[in-house]
Amino acid sequence: MIIGLPRQMRRRDFITRIGVAAVAWPPAARAQQSDRMRRIGVLLPAIKDDFVFQARLGAFLQELERFGWTDGRNVQLEYRWGGGNPDDIRRYAAELVALAPDAILTSGSAPVAALQQATRTLPIVFATAVDPVGAGFVDSLSRPAGNITGFALFEYSIGGKWLELLKEISPNVIRVAVLRDRAVAAGPGQFGAIQTAAPSFGIEVSPIGLHDPSEIERAITAFGRLPNGGLIVTASPLVQLHRELIITLAARHKLPALYFDRSFVAVGGLISYGADFVDQFRRAAGYVNRIFRGEKPGDLPVQAPTRYELAINTKTAKSLGLNISPGLLARADEVIE
Repeated sequence: MIIGLPRQMRRRDFITRIGVAAVAWPPAARAQQSDRMRRIGVLLPAIKDDFVFQARLGAFLQELERFGWTDGRNVQLEYRWGGGNPDDIRRYAAELVALAPDAILTSGSAPVAALQQATRTLPIVFATAVDPVGAGFVDSLSRPAGNITGFALFEYSIGGKWLELLKEISPNVIRVAVLRDRAVAAGPGQFGAIQTAAPSFGIEVSPIGLHDPSEIERAITAFGRLPNGGLIVTASPLVQLHRELIITLAARHKLPALYFDRSFVAVGGLISYGADFVDQFRRAAGYVNRIFRGEKPGDLPVQAPTRYELAINTKTAKSLGLNISPGLLARADEVIE
């Protein structure tokens, strides 16, 4: 039986979903602002023109404005785009820390780790991170204790749900290649959880590294030569960086693929299940506001996602010869046709 899925959103356009106009500032928020210009450092594991991260930043800025913080008026943002390069991420983390901003917004385990190495005092808010306790970013979810807090992406147990959904949309799958980043702790962690759950679905899993495009292409091409295969694409900056390549290879080799984020389905991926990333960034703005008001990151609990999304691309399913059950379609928060 498929695990129950939330239904917060149904069949809505990706850009329209985050384009809702910001509501008027609450009077209390306006009253709280001082004349001093606040500064926010932003370190993201993407390239600047990535439409996915631009949408997430848009939600963050919208919510900041709802609290009375307007970019260019009483708050200034300093951006660094690290892509998927660990050296760039570490360098940009050091640059932002040297600027001594009032708070730093980031996303993903690699940037959080780089910022933690660069400072133990400046407030850091992560919009997404996998297993922040296991990674050593915080002492506990309820009491982070240090200078870092934010919003967890998911628990590793979600790997079982990914297998379950992939098997439901493509029942013939008996082999699954798991794309994961070896360079971050969350990569082996996600693969381990999937590997543990795989026998209960009669599936054999194997890992694929994400070091560079040639490695991805060689591995997926070799895996795709045998029948009844599928892909699970786990969370990492490198996966986001190579989004189009992975989707193209999955289509070329007729591999049903499940992704951790709906942005992949919006541009041709088959199916996704994961947290609402836009909502995570929106909620992160609330923590930045609280820090500006004098609260400490160590006193702000790390929060779990409040919204999960199941998205399905029926056009991609048709190209793979898959017949999606009415029950699965009915559970989807978004169906892209």
